[in-house]
Amino acid sequence: MKILYANGKIFTSNETHPYVDSMLVEDGKIVWTGAHEEIAGETDRAGGSGFEIADLRGRTVMPGFVDAHMHPMMMAEYSRQIPCLYPRIDSIAKLTEEIAGAAAKTPEGGWIRGFGYDEEKYTERRSPNRYDLDAGCSDKPVFLVRCCEHIRCVNSMALKIAGITKDTPDPPGGSIDRDGSGEPTGILRDNARDLVLPYIPKETDEEMVDALADLGVTLASQGITAIADMGNLRPGGNYEYFAKAMKKGFRQRVTMYYMWDYFMDDPEFVITPQLMDPESRIRLAGIKLIGDGSISGKTAWLSKPYRNTDEYGAPVYSEESMEKAIGFAKRTGCQISIHAMGGRAVDRIVQRFKDEEDWTDAKSPYLRIEHVTEISDEALKAAAEKGFALVSQPIFEYSEIEAYKSSMDEERLKHIYPYRTELERGAKICLSTDAPANSWAVPTDPFTNLKAAVTRIAYDGTDTGQSERLDIETAVKLYTREAAKICGFAGSGELSPGCSADFIVLSDDIFTSDPEDIDKIQVEETYIEGEKVFSRC
Repeated sequence: MKILYANGKIFTSNETHPYVDSMLVEDGKIVWTGAHEEIAGETDRAGGSGFEIADLRGRTVMPGFVDAHMHPMMMAEYSRQIPCLYPRIDSIAKLTEEIAGAAAKTPEGGWIRGFGYDEEKYTERRSPNRYDLDAGCSDKPVFLVRCCEHIRCVNSMALKIAGITKDTPDPPGGSIDRDGSGEPTGILRDNARDLVLPYIPKETDEEMVDALADLGVTLASQGITAIADMGNLRPGGNYEYFAKAMKKGFRQRVTMYYMWDYFMDDPEFVITPQLMDPESRIRLAGIKLIGDGSISGKTAWLSKPYRNTDEYGAPVYSEESMEKAIGFAKRTGCQISIHAMGGRAVDRIVQRFKDEEDWTDAKSPYLRIEHVTEISDEALKAAAEKGFALVSQPIFEYSEIEAYKSSMDEERLKHIYPYRTELERGAKICLSTDAPANSWAVPTDPFTNLKAAVTRIAYDGTDTGQSERLDIETAVKLYTREAAKICGFAGSGELSPGCSADFIVLSDDIFTSDPEDIDKIQVEETYIEGEKVFSRC
C-alpha cells in the first residue's frame, strides 16, 4: 500500500531538501518527498497505482530519534528497582524511607536495588553510605547505582556477602572508599563494583525479555526508533535478548557493542559479517572499552585538575587490553568504541589511533569516542581528519550541574562540551543520552537532551556555554541522521527516498518553538518502517 503523508511541515534531516510538505511511503520505505501540489492527482508520479492520503493537518514531522549511546538492558532491568532520581527523591532521609518500603516487599534472600542517585541533588549534599542504607534495611543486602553508573553504594549486609572488609585491596581500575579507620564506607568506584555484582541474583531470561519489550513501548512514546546498546556491566552479550524481545513486539532497530573486558581472553569470540549486516534490524557493530570514569563521580581522567584539588582522575583499561582490541577489530572489521570522558583519556586514544587506517568495510567510523570533554586542539584536528566519531550527551551537564560546578570553575564549564567548535573543525559528532547513566527523572527523554544542546543552560539556570550552542536544526540532525551514520544504521535517520519510513509527528513545531519550551513538546505518533507503533490519542 502507498500512503501519501501530506499537508505537514516535514523536516527531512537532508541537507539538499531540509523541508517538504509531503512524503510518499510504500512497503516501509520513503519513495518520494516534495510539495503536495507536485503529486496530487498524478498517480503516475506515485508508481501508477494511486495512493491513500494521510492528512498531517499542518503538524511537524521529523525523523525518529536515534539514541546512539544508551544501555537498554539496564533501563529494562531498572524498571523494577527504586528510582533514586531527583525530584522524586531529594534527600538521603527520603531515600532511607524508600529502602525501608522496598525491604518490606522483598522476600528473604532477595536484594533491594535502586538506580540514579545523585548526592549533589540531595539535601545533605553528600553521598549515601553503608550506614544510611542500613537505616533503611540492615538484614537484607541493598545495592544502589549512582547516576553516572561508575559508582555503587551498598549496605553492610552486601559488603558482608561479597567479603569486602578493611583488608580487601582495591582492584585494578577501581577503588573502595574507606573511613578514617580503613573500614569500607559502602561506596565502590569503577571496577570495584565488580566485587559485588557476582552475588546479585540474576533475573530470568524470560523476565529480561519481557522488560525489554516493555521498554520498547516507552521508547516509541518518546519518538525513539533506533538505539545503540553500549554494553553490559555483566559478562555476556545481548543479541539473543533482543532477538526474543522483537518476537514480543520490540520494534526499534538495534546496534550493539560488546564489552571487551568480558571477551578479550575468549578465543571462541567472533563477530561475523552476517552479525554486522547494516540492513539487519538487530546487529553487532563492535566492541567497547572503558577508558576512564565520569566527571560527576570525579573519576574522569581530565586534562586539568578537578577544582581545588591536585587530582586528575585516572585511566581504567590497560595497554594490553587496547592492543588486543585493535587486533581483534582489524581481524573482524568491526568498530571500536571507547568511553573517554576526560581530556587526557581522549588524548590517549587519539594519539594511539591517529596513525591507524580504517579497517572496516562499513560507512560508519571505525573508532567511536564516547562522552568527550575538553578535547585538545591537536586531538580534535586528528579526530576530524581521521573521521573518528565523538558521541556526546548534553543531558550530563544540564542535569548534573551541581557535580560539574564542584569539579570545575564557571569559565571552564562553558567550554568542556565544545559542540559548535567541533562541527566547525569538521568533526563527526552526534547526540545521545547514555540512559540510564544520567541523573534526569526520565533518562531516555530526547527533548530535554535537545533543550540542553540548544540553550546551553543547565536546569538550575547555570550558563554552560553560549558560544557552543547548537541551533535546533543542527541538533536534530545530530540526533537523527548523524547518529544513524555513526551507529551504522543503513537507510535511517533521514526522510529521503530510499530511507526507512521511521518518523514521528510532534505536538508542536520544535523548529519555531521557544528553545526553553522544547522539553514540553510531546510525540503524538511514531512510525517505524511505515507502521504506526505509537499514538498518544
